[in-house]
Amino acid sequence: MKAYDLIARNTLEIIENDELKKLLKGKKSPSVYCGYETSGPVHLGHLLSITKLLDFQEAGLKVKVLFADMHTWLNRKGDPEWIKQSVEYWKHCFKALGLKKVDYVLGSDFQLTEKYMRDLFSMATNTTVNRAMRSMQQVARDLEHAHVSQILYPLMQSLDIAHMELDIAYGGIEQRKIHMVAREELPKLGYKTPICIHTPLIVSLKGPGNKMSSSFPETMIMVDDSPEVIEKRMNKAYCTTDDVEGNPVLQIARYIIFPRLGKLKAERPEKYGGDLSFKTYEELENAFKKGDLHPADLKKAVSGAMSDYLKPVRTYFEKNQDVVKLKKTLFNL
Repeated sequence: MKAYDLIARNTLEIIENDELKKLLKGKKSPSVYCGYETSGPVHLGHLLSITKLLDFQEAGLKVKVLFADMHTWLNRKGDPEWIKQSVEYWKHCFKALGLKKVDYVLGSDFQLTEKYMRDLFSMATNTTVNRAMRSMQQVARDLEHAHVSQILYPLMQSLDIAHMELDIAYGGIEQRKIHMVAREELPKLGYKTPICIHTPLIVSLKGPGNKMSSSFPETMIMVDDSPEVIEKRMNKAYCTTDDVEGNPVLQIARYIIFPRLGKLKAERPEKYGGDLSFKTYEELENAFKKGDLHPADLKKAVSGAMSDYLKPVRTYFEKNQDVVKLKKTLFNL
């Protein structure tokens, strides 16, 4: 697959396409990043973005991962000492998931420099409170009672792109408004305009309306969950042919299984038609919509594939019980 096709696979939008194509023609190994608040356990919603980072690597891009400790604090997701420990847990998860040849960056390592602070103050003078708050609508908690820290958040996220010297900012679609602040404001400070790439969010296992979130354990599957837990959660997942776009089971197949495994097999007794194999997501979706694949069989196939794919993570955790204890302590699990 060509570099552009890998980069564009399973994206909702690229801002702008022409800019990306020009970048790929003119620069060897452009840089891209994704930032993570380390406020909860790593789950399949995060795995979607990690899958996309693997696409970027295969396309020849230089990938950076930002563990956004300062942003986690600013968004009122924990105190500094707790966040420091949560970052350590996240580092272990990413290592277990096999994301190699990646530059891991801690936000506080560069966000407290004089140059960064001066840029932050300059951007603050150019940005209205309403603009900053609007950009946080999909990211912050309780914006009706927004704190000043949550208004600084989008400005700092924009500056991260410049100070990490990135060509591309990548994130879920909830990051779009913040990325638009970056595209509008960074050139005013003398920095280049970043290309922005957005992917969908995996919806809650309970169905449309909310994304998969660690704030609601019943809505998610953690990357170190046992096959039994994965199967149990998947069996309870929202899964109907009437709503393909809002089907979390299909989303997991589309955005994680097919990009990483390249196929999916649904094992069924002969009396129910025998096994079905799918080489593309489109084949799977068509079979499901036509009724050739029952929701129960889809759930079984997806839970089995995810269990197999995540086996190295479980093995890593089994060998590193201190990480298991850290996770339980951090998230009261």
